[in-house]
Amino acid sequence: MPDLNDMTDEDLMARVQNADHGAFSVLVHRYTNLFYSAAYRMCGQQDDAEDIVQDAFLKLWNRPQIWDASRGAKFTTWFYRVVTNQAIDFMRKKKPAAVGDALDYVEDTRDTQQDMMEADEKSAMIETVIQALPERQKIALNLCFYEELTNKDAAQIMGVGVKALESLLMRAKSGLREELHRRGVLKQDDNGVGEATYYG
Repeated sequence: MPDLNDMTDEDLMARVQNADHGAFSVLVHRYTNLFYSAAYRMCGQQDDAEDIVQDAFLKLWNRPQIWDASRGAKFTTWFYRVVTNQAIDFMRKKKPAAVGDALDYVEDTRDTQQDMMEADEKSAMIETVIQALPERQKIALNLCFYEELTNKDAAQIMGVGVKALESLLMRAKSGLREELHRRGVLKQDDNGVGEATYYG
């Protein structure tokens, strides 16, 4: 009998479709941390991210036939889409925080974090602004810049064309620059345009 840990994701999925719990357990162990990170970037809460990933894997176990190997997509690319859809559904059930309200919260709590380095404060501010972006812009930014997926893979995960994804990224960057400049996180260049090193 072959070692399940040595099998490809796609071969493991073929076994999962035959109710092989061992193969499913290998996939869960192999990818929980990766997809938890992705879910956390989308929702911004540890408990919520854990629930999103757990629900995504549960959906995979209960409905393994939604995986169609004949389409040629890698398992990870396909499962990113499952997790992304779970995150979207989850976030739509929660009331979104306004950018201003979220940033005011960060400022209000700074007095209790005087020992935090300035770089860490800016990083926290950036994360807060990202969480307040429109849903699809935030997901596009997370997939391309934090998860380091190609535009093609990210577009496939989101169910949009590459051009549409690029438009989402452009609007996300523009919104981030505007809000971070307004809050004094970004510096002005000679032309008066805010620049940020984290865009890559």
